[in-house]
Amino acid sequence: MTSVLAPPPQGSGLKPVPGVPGIPYIGSTLAVMRDPIGMARKRYDQYGPVAWGWLLGQRTVTVQGPEAAQVVLVNRDKAFANGPAWSYFIGPFFTRGIMLLDFEEHLHHRRIMQEAFTRPRLQSYMETMAPGIVKGVEAWRPGAGFKFYDHIKQLTLDLAVDVFMGIELDDAERDRVNGAFIDAVRAGTAYVRFPVPGLRWSRGLKARKVLEEFFYRHLPAKRRDGGDDLFAALCQAETDEGERFSDEDVVNHMIFALMAAHDTTTITMTSMAYYLAKHPEWQERLREESLALGKAQPGYDDLDHFTGNDMVMKESLRMVAPVPALPRKVVKDTSILGFHIPAGSLVVVPMLSNHHMAEWWPEPERFDPERFSAERREDKVHKFAWAPFGGGAHKCIGMYFAGMQVKTILHQVLQRYRWSVPENYEWPLDTTSLPSPKDGLPVRLERLESP
Repeated sequence: MTSVLAPPPQGSGLKPVPGVPGIPYIGSTLAVMRDPIGMARKRYDQYGPVAWGWLLGQRTVTVQGPEAAQVVLVNRDKAFANGPAWSYFIGPFFTRGIMLLDFEEHLHHRRIMQEAFTRPRLQSYMETMAPGIVKGVEAWRPGAGFKFYDHIKQLTLDLAVDVFMGIELDDAERDRVNGAFIDAVRAGTAYVRFPVPGLRWSRGLKARKVLEEFFYRHLPAKRRDGGDDLFAALCQAETDEGERFSDEDVVNHMIFALMAAHDTTTITMTSMAYYLAKHPEWQERLREESLALGKAQPGYDDLDHFTGNDMVMKESLRMVAPVPALPRKVVKDTSILGFHIPAGSLVVVPMLSNHHMAEWWPEPERFDPERFSAERREDKVHKFAWAPFGGGAHKCIGMYFAGMQVKTILHQVLQRYRWSVPENYEWPLDTTSLPSPKDGLPVRLERLESP
């Protein structure tokens, strides 16, 4: 039975938000996790772009389409807060990361952190990454059943350790850190949201302690010795006004940045690998593009050469948004597209399903990188039609680093390997947390002649 979230103030001219709450606290949680795109389509057809229901224990307003996304993400009247929204999901595990801060405090931290993502810093990170990418990709063993997701995840973690930490780790320590990040991320969508031994939430809390201990142990040396890595950059970052991060700030930002960097890049590259296996003509096109560069290792200024790579990356980000939904807490009464949104509500912008709306994307389920070609630019239909990196003040600070890393890794893979999947293969995508293939994306990997 349809109900409304809350009646709007008399004389406001606003409409109440419609929806079907379902079972309190549970609502449509299980259905949304199983089929987020299908459930979003059903909700949109029934109620339009703004509707509410119970999701993960909260009264949640889901706003669909780029126009609603723009209202929330641009946040002109500062009614939507990141911190209390994300804190509900990942706060205990990624305390005071840049994404969990708001308004003036967020801008203060972002100004300092921006010093770690300047062009010279990005060039330095790229040079630091290059040997690790070659070593990691060269170590792959061709054959059937090569699990692309697992190998890319290991590679991006290794690169994150090299580029972000600048610390030599043995295999056991790398595995311990990787396992902690996995447990921390998965804890965010736990059904049982208190520490029951053995369950996701409890494992996430233990993981946070492991990560804190790790970074605090290495922090004094970073403060003292500096370096070309992100850890050192955050320790040294200083604005023109002399503002710097405290030790606690550095640890919080490092834990969040490492999660954001290696998890989202892993998802993006796995999606690209899947669609390039399903569409071998695009794989060959990108391989020819890489070989045409005539360089085993591209320089920073060569990244603009990879136009096909860029289109495939953007279309893969459209098909599978690595961060599938962007939550915000409403801190004061406001409105979205003429609907009354009361203070205290949780609002969610579902980027995963927004990118599949036929109202904005022709044939949205078809993989078509040419959408992003200079001639078509279907993403320009609306500023927020394509927004995998979010928007407004909280737009991903590492988006250029991510693009650089993806293009650099794929360049090495394309020069060395060809990969394929059986003709009728469809990957089983797990959307209960950040999207990932349940089977690890097994492919047949073949080594090419040396470039």
